[in-house]
Amino acid sequence: MKFASNEIDLSRVHVMGVLNVTPDSFSDGGRFSEASDALEQADRMVKAGATFIDVGGESTRPGATPISLQEEMDRVLPVVEVLAKRYDAVVSVDSSSPDLLKEAVGLGMGLINDVRALQRAGAMEVAAESNLPVCLMHMQGSPQSMQDAPSYQNAISEISHFFEQRVDACLSMGISRENILLDPGFGFGKTLTHNLMLLKNLKAFESLGFPLLVGLSRKSMLGQITDKEVDERLASSLSSAAIAAMNGAKIIRVHDVEETVDVIKVVQAVLDI
Repeated sequence: MKFASNEIDLSRVHVMGVLNVTPDSFSDGGRFSEASDALEQADRMVKAGATFIDVGGESTRPGATPISLQEEMDRVLPVVEVLAKRYDAVVSVDSSSPDLLKEAVGLGMGLINDVRALQRAGAMEVAAESNLPVCLMHMQGSPQSMQDAPSYQNAISEISHFFEQRVDACLSMGISRENILLDPGFGFGKTLTHNLMLLKNLKAFESLGFPLLVGLSRKSMLGQITDKEVDERLASSLSSAAIAAMNGAKIIRVHDVEETVDVIKVVQAVLDI
């Protein structure tokens, strides 16, 4: 798949490093909100083997407070510009804001990673005009309310139906099938049971015909299982990354890049046999 100037082989598993330039992210809020700190962290992730660096300026943790477009742009765009010039890694932008995404295209962004699956007005048009890959994520509700009482009759089939609808919308706007990735949205409007069912049955989404991107790193579901605080979830994050990769995920979005890269090397070696 072509991500701006980078051709990435998604028949193999890749690691995406999380770079939150926010003061209130659930895991590393405030640590990389200064541009210099963010760039140092990006440097560490690239050296550790990240294929993608995912830059986000708006926290989408449960109950997160919305921010203004200008604040999000001020956080994200300077970092995107430097990363795109400095590294060969694909610069992904974790945003739903069409005005920001349009600016990021010109700065060298390679992937639109939208937790709202291009549902904000104007986002679909920007994605189509950019001719860049886009990751469509499933979320039941909004970040402010998604964990209040998530409910499904059948999570796998309902999420699959959502993906089919969003893919059809993308195709009707001229977005190529070859430019679409899917993310089932672990923790975004799901209970622990829903999340575990998704992880166990990731291969069910392969029939849709699109590469899967997943993010489980340090999430509350892991805390529920292990009774560990967010900064004590390395082992559970690595185990979930391995399970996801063995079950068909092609991009694993994580905070702990170096350790996950080693895990994925082992998983890929097994898959190659």
